[in-house]
Amino acid sequence: MVLGNVCTRGCRFCAVAKSVKGEPLDLNEPEKLAAAAKEWGLKYVVITSVDRDDLPDQGAGHFAQCISELRKADAGIIVEVLIPDFRGNSECLQKIVDAKPNVIAHNIETTEDLQSSVRDPRAGFKQSIGVLEKVKQLDASIYTKSAVMLGLGESEEGILKAFDDLRAVGCDFLTVGQYLRPSKRHLPVRQYVSPEKFAFFEKQALSRGFLYAACGPFVRSSYKAGEFFIKKQVEKGKPSTLPSLAAFGASGAARV
Repeated sequence: MVLGNVCTRGCRFCAVAKSVKGEPLDLNEPEKLAAAAKEWGLKYVVITSVDRDDLPDQGAGHFAQCISELRKADAGIIVEVLIPDFRGNSECLQKIVDAKPNVIAHNIETTEDLQSSVRDPRAGFKQSIGVLEKVKQLDASIYTKSAVMLGLGESEEGILKAFDDLRAVGCDFLTVGQYLRPSKRHLPVRQYVSPEKFAFFEKQALSRGFLYAACGPFVRSSYKAGEFFIKKQVEKGKPSTLPSLAAFGASGAARV
């Protein structure tokens, strides 16, 4: 996670520290990130961040620099980024796209009708869908990805509508997991979803055209990101440019 440990948003499901102002940027963070990835021999890296509404470009330039430094350290490394919504700002998104990550993820988090009770008021379903749509408009070759939490009181109809809305803007990959309450100060769990129901949602997602869908109680945004991405590339007949699945071990991609 880059851009510090303090988020400027107040989503009611998240345990990350919050404030109106984030921590001072570590200007050497991009180089440190790249050095760590190289030292550890990582072949697939997922970078995420807090929201930084307090910065002029909301941290987009710093985020993009992290991607660029990884590319300098290892031209063959596969980079997935899980980005904030940047309030839908096209210039911020362009900075991320120009850095050429392989996958750009942005999470809608929950169904459209629950957005206002779950996420910060500055976030929103349409804005998040718009971010994923804009990425495809800027560079259709970049894979897009999103995630949904279940157990917050959503309806089956709402979940399937969210799947449809994601596919309508060309979202390629989807993860669906169980919401777990970080503390008593956060939103309560309204329902524990059965493995059978998760299997149903995975089948529904794949039938809608997602290139892969990982749905299960313990699935999270970056769940086995490397394995799924590489498997899809191998199925497309492009194994020669990618590391073997064995490089990732049982736990999937490394998060930095």
